Amino acid sequence: MKVVLQRVSSASVTVDSKVVANIDKGLLVLVGIEDADNQEDSDWLVGKIAKIRIFEDENQVMNLSVQDIQGDIIVVSQFTLHAATKKGNRPSYIKAARPEVAIPLYEYFIQKLESELGKKIQTGIFGADMKVSLLNDGPVTIIIDSKNRE
Repeated sequence: MKVVLQRVSSASVTVDSKVVANIDKGLLVLVGIEDADNQEDSDWLVGKIAKIRIFEDENQVMNLSVQDIQGDIIVVSQFTLHAATKKGNRPSYIKAARPEVAIPLYEYFIQKLESELGKKIQTGIFGADMKVSLLNDGPVTIIIDSKNRE
């Protein structure tokens, strides 16, 4: 699984001209799932996301987690995170999991994140044409790959 974490002052997701998710300070999490991913990948990422210290403390040092600041999270499915771009100019998404594999793991990921944070996580709509708006704070953007646990 790959995630892109974006520290935001605000973010929202719109589908068919209707806002389906909207937060103030917190994280926008883009999630890409591939066939090789499983619940262990999800569990590891949830722990990282909940505890990663990318919010500033009183001394303007990135020393606080989304849990510490009681921030909110929007999770958006994004199969394009697994784009293969080595050959040609048209990305291949052959590594991205098909919906029958991705949806259950995506739902599991959201449930685990809600359990870890003790609060409701807002989401986009899996497979929908979503319009994602955000005010990236910093900007702070971090990519984490569960297959590359450095």
